[in-house]
Formats: sequence, C-alpha cells, structure tokens
Amino acid sequence: MRLVIQRVLRASVRVGDELVGEIGPGALVLVGVSHADTPDLAAKMADKLLALRYFEDATGRTNLDLQAIGGELLVVSQFTLYADLRRGRRPGFSDAAPPDRAEPIVDRFIGRLREGGAKVATGRFAAAMAVDLVNDGPFTLVLDSELDLGLGQGAGAPVA
Repeated sequence: MRLVIQRVLRASVRVGDELVGEIGPGALVLVGVSHADTPDLAAKMADKLLALRYFEDATGRTNLDLQAIGGELLVVSQFTLYADLRRGRRPGFSDAAPPDRAEPIVDRFIGRLREGGAKVATGRFAAAMAVDLVNDGPFTLVLDSELDLGLGQGAGAPVA
C-alpha cells in the first residue's frame, strides 16, 4: 500500500459538478493499493498515518500530529501510485490491485482513520475526480508499506 501525503491549508474533490469532499487544514492523502495488500495492512497504515508528526509547532519544527492541530484528512484512491514506468513510454498498472479488491481495502483504511478520531472526507472510488488543494509548505511525504513498515514482498530487501 502506498500513500502520498500532502500537507494542505485546504483541499476539495469534485466528481463532475458535484463537490464530494472538502477539508480545511490537514492533509490530502492519495492511496494506492497493490495485489498483496490486505485490510489488516490498511489498518496498520492508517495507524501509522495518524501517529506521524508532520505539522509544525510554535518553533517551526515538525513535532505535531494531525490530532494536535485539529486537522482533517481528504482521502482519494489513486491506482496510478502503482504505475510501472520501467519500460516504454506508457505506464503499466499491473501492480495495482483491481477495483473489486482495492475498494474494500481503501474502505478499511478510511474506517480505521475515523476510528482513530480523524475527521475524514473522501473522493469517490473509481470516479474521474478533480482535486483542488492549497499546499502548506509544500510538505509531501510518501508512505510505502514495503519500505516504511517492513511489510510486503520487499521487506528486508536491501536498497540498491
């Protein structure tokens, strides 16, 4: 599972003319699901996200988590986070989980965030969405279950 976490002053997502999700200060979280991901992994990733300290304190150091700033999350599923760009000029998406497998995992991720006390807005799974955001910083993190939690197929493998 891969997350791209962008600290924002505000963010929103539309499907056509319909506003489906909107937040104030917090983070836009793009979520990619691979074939190997499970609902249990989604819960662990949510817990990790909630515990991350990537908001600035009064001294300008990133010492605060989402709860400490009263922030919100906008979660948007994005299968392209598993794009394979190693060959040719067109990305391949065979590493991304198919929609029927990915959707319940994204739902579990969102559910766990809410269980943890986060206010969460979402996009619409598998829809063409327009995402608007105002970056705060900009400050962007990538959280990958294989690299950052030591889970999945690449766990323990040395980085070249």
